[in-house]
Amino acid sequence: MKKAVFLCSFLLLALAGAAVADEGARLKDLFAREWEVRLRENPLAATSVGRHEYDALLPSVRPEDRARRLESDRKFLAELATFDAAQLSPEDQVSLAMLRRELEDNVADDALGTWQMPFNADSGFHSSFAMLPDGMPFATVKDYENYISRLRAWPRYAGEVIEEMRIGIQRGMTVPKETLTGYETTFSAHVVDDPEKSVFWAPFTKLPPTIPEAARERLRQEGRQAVVEGAVAGYRTLLDFYLKEYYPKARTTLAASELPNGRAVYAHEVRRFTTLDVTPEAVHRIGLSEVARIRKEMDEVIRQVGFQGDFAAFLQFLRTDPRFYAKTPEQLLERAAWIAKTMDGKLPALFGHLPRLPYTVEPVPDHIAPKYTGGRYVDAPEGSTQPGIYWVNTYRLETRPFYNLESLTLHEAVPGHHLQNAVARELDNLPEFRRFAYLSGFGEGWGLYSEWLGLEAGFYKDPYSNFGRLTYEMWRACRLVVDTGLHTMGWTRKQAIDYMASNTALSLHEVETEIDRYISWPGQALSYKMGEIKIKELRRRAEQALGERFDVRAFHDVVLGSGSIPLSVLEQNVDRWIARQKG
Repeated sequence: MKKAVFLCSFLLLALAGAAVADEGARLKDLFAREWEVRLRENPLAATSVGRHEYDALLPSVRPEDRARRLESDRKFLAELATFDAAQLSPEDQVSLAMLRRELEDNVADDALGTWQMPFNADSGFHSSFAMLPDGMPFATVKDYENYISRLRAWPRYAGEVIEEMRIGIQRGMTVPKETLTGYETTFSAHVVDDPEKSVFWAPFTKLPPTIPEAARERLRQEGRQAVVEGAVAGYRTLLDFYLKEYYPKARTTLAASELPNGRAVYAHEVRRFTTLDVTPEAVHRIGLSEVARIRKEMDEVIRQVGFQGDFAAFLQFLRTDPRFYAKTPEQLLERAAWIAKTMDGKLPALFGHLPRLPYTVEPVPDHIAPKYTGGRYVDAPEGSTQPGIYWVNTYRLETRPFYNLESLTLHEAVPGHHLQNAVARELDNLPEFRRFAYLSGFGEGWGLYSEWLGLEAGFYKDPYSNFGRLTYEMWRACRLVVDTGLHTMGWTRKQAIDYMASNTALSLHEVETEIDRYISWPGQALSYKMGEIKIKELRRRAEQALGERFDVRAFHDVVLGSGSIPLSVLEQNVDRWIARQKG
C-alpha cells in the first residue's frame, strides 16, 4: 500500500513538473514572438539591443501604424490571459506579470494620447536622434549605407511626428508653454549650412581601415548629401513647425490634471514611474515628512562648519563662493572621473558580482546642454565596442558645484546606473524584454540609494560634500512635494521654484531646468525617492532578520540580480532570500 501511494505521488509530481515545463515553454515562445514584433516596429530600439537587420530603417508612426501596434498589444494580452500562473515557475510568473503590465501601459498610453507629446523640456525624440552617430556600428560599407539611409529617412519620420503633435495641439495635449523658453535651440543646433559642422558628420571624419579605399569617397559624398537633405532638412522642418505652430499654440496651463482626461493621465504616470499603487496625496505627505527629516540633518552640517547665518544665507554662500566651482570644463570632468575611479576600488567590498562592461566620463553634448540636467548615464549599444558613458554637464560652470559631484557620480556611474544596467545586460536567464527593461521606480530608486551607499564606502568626508549629498536627497524629497503640487494641487511654476530653491543648495539655473522637467514630464520625478525608500526599507528588514548573518554583498546581488523589476517584485525577492538565509 505504501509503495502504491509513493508511486502515485511520484507520478503526480512528474505530471506537475511536465505541466510547468509545457507552460513555461509556451510562455517563452510568446516572449520571443512579442520581442520580434517590438524590434520590427522600432528599428532604433533594435539597433540599441544589438539587432542590426533593421539598421537602415526608422520607425513609422502614421495612424495605421499606431493601430497595428495597438492591435498586436491587445492580441498578446489576450494570449497572456490564457496562462495559469500556478503552472509557471516563480521567475516565469514575474515575467508574465511584467509583460502584461507593459502591454497594458501601452494600451492606456494610446487611449490617453500621451504619444501626442513626443518631447519634454528635458529631452525627446529629436534629441535622441541626434545621438545616432554614437548608437550605430561603423565597421563596414553596409554600416555606413545603413546610416545614410536613416539620415535620408529623417524628414519622413519627423513629418509623421509633426502630424501627431498637430493632433495634440488640437486636443490641448502639449508641453506647457511656460517651460519652453529657449527650447528652439534643441532644433536649431542641427540646422547648419556646412554638413561637416553637423553632429551627424562625425562618422565620416575618420573611416575605419575596414572600409575599402574605392568606397570611401562615395560614402563621404553620399554622407554630405544625406546630412544636408536628410538630417538638416528634417530639423529645419521641425524648427519651422515649432516656431510657427507648436510654441504659439502650446497650452498656458501647467498641471497634468489640466490635460484632456488629465487626472487619469497623472494617475497613470504615477503608477508607471513608481511601480506602486499609491495616490498623489499620499506621495505629497511622504515628501513633506522627508523634507522635514533631511532639513534637520542639513542644519547639523551648517553647525558643524561653524557658519554664522541662517539656512538661506548658507545656501547663498554655497551658490556664490568660487571655491566650490570649476574654472574649466576639464577641471570638472577630471574631478568627476577621479571620484568614479575611487568608487571602482570600493565595489568588491559591496558586491559579489561585478559586470564586465567599462564606462567613461564625457561632457553633455553642446546641442542639448543648456536645457539639460547636471548629469546622466548613457547605455552602450548592445554588442558594440563602446563603453557606457557618464555624462557631466559643463555648460555654465558657475552652476555646477563640486559639493554635489560625489552624489552625482555615484548615482549616474557606479554603484548607480552603470553598474545596475551592465549587470542586467549579463542576465542571460531572463527573456530579452526584461534584460533591456528600465523601470524608473527601481532604476532611479537604486541610483538614489547608491548616493547614500557612498557613506559606507568612505565618501563625503568633507562636510560641504556631505551637505551636497543631503541637498541631493532633499532635491528628490522636494520632487515628491512639487510634482504632486504642480499636477494636482494648483501650484505655480514660481511656487515650485521657490520651494526647491529654499530647501536645496542646487543652483538657481538647475532649479529652473528641473522644475521645467517636472512640469513637462509628469510623475517621472517621483520614482527616485519612492524607490529609494523601498530599497532602504528592505535592507533594514534583512539586517534585522539576519543579524550577524547579513551580508551586504549578497543583499546587493539579490537587489540587482533580476534586472529592472517592479518594487513589489523586489520585495518578494528579498523576502525569499531572507528565508533562505535563515535556513
